[in-house]
Amino acid sequence: MTTPREARPVPSPRPAKSRSLKSQRPRIALALAGGGPLGAIYEIGALCALADSLRGLDLNHCDHYVGVSAGGFIAAGLANGISPRELCEAFIEDGKDKGNDNFDPAWLLKPAWTEFAGRLQRLPGLLGSALWAWGVQGRAFTNAFERLGAALPTGVLDNEGIHHQIERLFSQPGRTNDFRQLRARLTLVATQLDSGEAAPFGQPGWDHVPISRAIQASAALPGLFPPVEIDGEHYVDGALKKTLHATVALDDGAALLLCLNPLVPFRAHALGEHTDHIPSLVEGGFPAVMSQTFRSMIHSRLELGMKNYERLYPGSDIVLIEPDQRDAKLFTANTFSYRQRRELAEHAYQQTRKLLLERQAELAPKLARHGVTLNLASLRNPDLRLVNEPSVPAQTTLGRQLHATLDDLQRQLGTAAAGR
Repeated sequence: MTTPREARPVPSPRPAKSRSLKSQRPRIALALAGGGPLGAIYEIGALCALADSLRGLDLNHCDHYVGVSAGGFIAAGLANGISPRELCEAFIEDGKDKGNDNFDPAWLLKPAWTEFAGRLQRLPGLLGSALWAWGVQGRAFTNAFERLGAALPTGVLDNEGIHHQIERLFSQPGRTNDFRQLRARLTLVATQLDSGEAAPFGQPGWDHVPISRAIQASAALPGLFPPVEIDGEHYVDGALKKTLHATVALDDGAALLLCLNPLVPFRAHALGEHTDHIPSLVEGGFPAVMSQTFRSMIHSRLELGMKNYERLYPGSDIVLIEPDQRDAKLFTANTFSYRQRRELAEHAYQQTRKLLLERQAELAPKLARHGVTLNLASLRNPDLRLVNEPSVPAQTTLGRQLHATLDDLQRQLGTAAAGR
């Protein structure tokens, strides 16, 4: 069996212009964690806030981009020259002719018919084997019929559309679906299913895989999407191994690392100016309890990783941007509801601006060492907005059905969505 490391062609050299730019300024990297559609919405809002609030930093000209799961799509877009505002127009805004950059949530919601059919074909043989083990070999009923689990699908939604749609997006003039043709380094991390090891697509040995296929693999949340086969191996969500995988950029020499993490545990009883409290998460039932469980696990792993980064890379400045843990709006948001995306993106934009202003004493010295300054006038401007005032467009029958499907999917798959 051929692995990606063995199958890769010799990587193309980086453009000379890129090397010249890197030699003239500090190396700046951006690491984006996953979080499903909600995570992508938050990261777009936060990135737009960073673009408007930081002088001396062009988010389309970082030296290294690292993305996991939904963050992989955002990172790849930035590396391809798509600005945060353009990502917002394509992914957030309604009522605009976005042409080939249009993102339709419907292509994330197609049932995995191929996976269903393949598993169904295996059922007769598995059932016969189980009956033989039980009736002839005398094995216990439960032990004999455990093998029927192999007939269950590995995912309920088809993720092949992720590859095809992003392949189309990155095939437009001025963009590329080839890691080796990018100006900057891009690393998209998935998890190799059979070994549990991280797969750093875009790194030497892994850069022959199309960017769109790597994004599909990095976002293949087990149970929701089937594993993605690449060069005879199967890959699933990169967040199974680590939350950020920021060491990839730090090992590459990043002097300033900006990290965005959209998923944090909720502090229901925290005091302060946030008044939209949830008295008790148990009132939200199973989805709320599991959402808090997965968020807590993911965030504790992130906190440990951040401490290790500071210890192992004392020469690098690391800035973490994430939601306030008292923010009930983001915690209770319907992860799969695109009706809320404008409001949530605006919320992320404003909250990130507020965070930058509140942390200016801490952040200003770190950023200044790399030629980046806070635009205090912009941060203090109360009139700045990300999206236009919300409007209520007329919904078609198909639109109403899609929104109903999205809401029903959130209720049924709340646990899986929170895990991303």
